Amino acid sequence: MAARNINFDMDLHHMEVTMESPVDEDVVHSSFSRLIEEQSGSLDQGHGALELEDLSDERRDHVTYLAAPSWAEHGQQRGQDLEVAMVNDPLIDERWSSATLRVLSSMPSRTIGRSRGAIISQYYNRTMQLCRRRQTRPTIRDFSRSARPSIRGYGVESDCGDGSEEERKKDQLVNNLQKLSISDRVRMLRAMPLSVAEKSDLRKRAYNYKEGRPISSSQMSCCSRLKYYIIIALRQSWYSWLSFLHSLQLWQVPLKRVSGRFGTGVLSYFLFLKILLFFNIFLFLINGFFLVLPQAIHRPPPANLSQKFTGLELLTGGGSFTNTVMFYGHYSHRTLTSGCRHSDNASVPTDQPGCPPRLSFNMPLAYFFTIGVSFFITCIILVYSMSKSFGKSFRINKSQGYLAVKVFSSWDFKVIKRTSVKLQSENICTQLKELLGEVSRREEGQSVLHRLGRALVHGLAWILCLISTGGAALAVYYFSEYMHKDLETRVLETRDLETRDLETGQRLLEQQASLLALPVVVSSLNLLMPGLFNAVGWMEVYDSPSIRTYVAIFRNLLLKVSMLGVLCYHWLGRVAADPGKLLLQCWESFVGQELYRFLLIDFIFTVLGTFFGEFLWRMCSQRVLKRKRMPEFDIARNVLELIYGQTLAWLGVLFSPLLPAVQIVKLLLLFYIKKASLMQNCQAPRRPWRASQMSTVFITLLCFPSFLGAAVSVTYTMWTIRPSQDCGPFRGLSTMFQAGKQWMLELKTANPNLTWLTWIHTTMVENPLFLFISAGIFLMVIYFHTQVVDGQRKVISLLQEQIENLVSIVGEDKKFLITRLQTIHEQRRPPSRKTHRASEESCF
Repeated sequence: MAARNINFDMDLHHMEVTMESPVDEDVVHSSFSRLIEEQSGSLDQGHGALELEDLSDERRDHVTYLAAPSWAEHGQQRGQDLEVAMVNDPLIDERWSSATLRVLSSMPSRTIGRSRGAIISQYYNRTMQLCRRRQTRPTIRDFSRSARPSIRGYGVESDCGDGSEEERKKDQLVNNLQKLSISDRVRMLRAMPLSVAEKSDLRKRAYNYKEGRPISSSQMSCCSRLKYYIIIALRQSWYSWLSFLHSLQLWQVPLKRVSGRFGTGVLSYFLFLKILLFFNIFLFLINGFFLVLPQAIHRPPPANLSQKFTGLELLTGGGSFTNTVMFYGHYSHRTLTSGCRHSDNASVPTDQPGCPPRLSFNMPLAYFFTIGVSFFITCIILVYSMSKSFGKSFRINKSQGYLAVKVFSSWDFKVIKRTSVKLQSENICTQLKELLGEVSRREEGQSVLHRLGRALVHGLAWILCLISTGGAALAVYYFSEYMHKDLETRVLETRDLETRDLETGQRLLEQQASLLALPVVVSSLNLLMPGLFNAVGWMEVYDSPSIRTYVAIFRNLLLKVSMLGVLCYHWLGRVAADPGKLLLQCWESFVGQELYRFLLIDFIFTVLGTFFGEFLWRMCSQRVLKRKRMPEFDIARNVLELIYGQTLAWLGVLFSPLLPAVQIVKLLLLFYIKKASLMQNCQAPRRPWRASQMSTVFITLLCFPSFLGAAVSVTYTMWTIRPSQDCGPFRGLSTMFQAGKQWMLELKTANPNLTWLTWIHTTMVENPLFLFISAGIFLMVIYFHTQVVDGQRKVISLLQEQIENLVSIVGEDKKFLITRLQTIHEQRRPPSRKTHRASEESCF
């Protein structure tokens, strides 16, 4: 009758649960050993449940007979359901004997999370051990992680005793919890594999009861009550402060909406825009505090030339904007001293008689070091961000495993607001689509001819893109040369003009308006060429949408780099090399105005491209073509527009210290314009894809082609090109770099003890070798970091492969052992029972 006590539940749901194994198998086995021995001991006294014994009734070897008493009352339909369940169960397919099944049922992996009494009993013993070793024991973190020990055996009672025994154990557990410290008590309660309600009941009893009697608030002393209220108030204030800081995050809700509807690829564009905004805020704060604010306080007297405001200055940056803190030529070349008023165009030296120096500010030195330090800090931030992004993007996240995590562990149950729940559900749904698209994507076998045809199409597309990029660069080169000669002619005509002021003013307006031609042509090419690249890309076939996006980004990058290279040659090789041809008193301000015009016209054309490329396309598709299809968001074109604008801002920091403020306003407007157009005019990608490395690519492109090119151009200007002699903080110097050298010589003469500082400046700043070494160190750090990340990725891949092999081997070992147990049991049967067993199997 031993086997008749077995309750082998054949419900499919319970079978799936019991077939699961814990993640940490060693910890589970070690924590279950004592409980299993106790329960097994009680079984051995009665009928030896865990031994392979001969059965008195051979019919009990069959699984259907083991549970027959519990199912017989449900009729014949229940038996038919059992036969269906038997087909899908791996244990029943092998026809294991009842003794083998009882061995299997006693395994720790199949007795998890069923008995609350066993849990309480185990944790009572654990708390007793903690109380005994309270003085010498380690912290709770040093103990092994608790599993969910329960005995759900076949022939094994599911509880550790009756209800009174369980309550007694619970009371003893509460008493032991009260003897622990608060931190250990909290950790122990968290580690218990019980429901939230049961944990809450134990916590309430452990905190509020002592010796079986509740402690009311009236029994607390005044000091304890005041302490309790102060702690609660401070905790609530801290949580409120954290919630307030979390709400201050920029564009948190809009970014969640974008991610929920359009996926991580489109989200990466807006995150990149947010990063650029922070870079420009940093530059604006540094330039504003160290350059703009001191010069605005010590502003020179206004010039005698009065110019009327016509409104064209908002586009050109010229006219009345020329002599402002916006551009380089307005800044003083003297040391600014507080408390002195001067009639000169700039502040006088500090040794002026009758003006005792109070607080001096060396504007040339501040201008030089502010620009240099801001670029240096930006470089450090970019390198750090890039290396950190490399580490995040190349982590191994297999789509299958990550998909399971998203399905079972991604929901945040603290979200209760209706809008937040909707945003979170949309976000999870889009991420699941991306993961499913990545999982379902498989490499298909292709013939040699098919591969050759695809390679020819790709080569033809690249040839067309390179030819069009080269043609656009040549067009900009020749048009800039034409505009330079045209500007020379206009300047000479304006100078030789002997008519009245009215005609001269008209010529000046025409001259200012003609300066907009070059930015308009360049922005037009930047707007039209990506469309040509997309048309060429339609001929190509790629296995993944991410590869198509990366190819489009690289083609647009070639276009932007070629344009910027031609423009830098135009500004530094033509305008700065010979400013006398254009009768420029301050060529730095002219270049700053050019960059201001390019930045502003680029913003205007970006808005026009958004309107014509997205809004009108949607209207035409819905109203004229009667189709519901809407355009997709072009990530490559929009990201390269951001990088192009940021490169212009970095190039113009030297010539226009307030240009980052213009870029901040541009980025803020772009965010809301792009977001509104995206929500109204665009559709989600037809093939969802996960942009796991998109942010890394954006940061890398921002660092190397963009920032590195701008830093080289600014360094070349400060080290090589002669500054204007009639304006700016570096007037009268051969190069801008001479400002730091002169200050070091003055410092050495005034205080000989600071000779070491002069040596540091000569060795580290004046010597180009130090710059090359610093750049080499940065590149080596990036290279070694990428190699370390790549090595870690390979090690993780090998470890995952070993784990998969180990799991398969362990499964095979278990199956082999169970088969051997079954064979031994079959050999110990008498021949008559074997014949009876064969006849029963033939009936099935």
